[in-house]
Amino acid sequence: MIAYFGLFASALIAATILPLQSEAVLVGLLTLDRYSVLALLAVATTGNVLGAVINWGLGRYLLRFQHRPWFPVSKPQLARAEGWYRRYGRWSLLGSWLPIVGDPLTVVAGVLREPIGPFLVLVTAAKFGRYLVLTAATLAWL
Repeated sequence: MIAYFGLFASALIAATILPLQSEAVLVGLLTLDRYSVLALLAVATTGNVLGAVINWGLGRYLLRFQHRPWFPVSKPQLARAEGWYRRYGRWSLLGSWLPIVGDPLTVVAGVLREPIGPFLVLVTAAKFGRYLVLTAATLAWL
């Protein structure tokens, strides 16, 4: 049970702006061959999607503070991100699994008021897909 909680926590934190590698935790648990593969996939995906939802919520909430000096994104950076998101639309959320750009994508989706339904579908597909490929590669390697 502690292993599943650790995986969930690492996946959730990894989906926020904080740097953490949930993939290493998943691979480590898979190599132990003591846990259900399906349960590990479900826990990692759920934690990572919940982290993305937190980012989405922060994007929706924090935009009202964009004129404050402590706001973490400059006006030009925000305009660039919004332009990119508007250009590629909600389908860009399929890239939410990508390192470096994936987490900010989920924040921008919140800023631009992406509805939660399509957000969840696309982000869940992306995050699950990444963990599925990683799991398949790990099990093939073992």
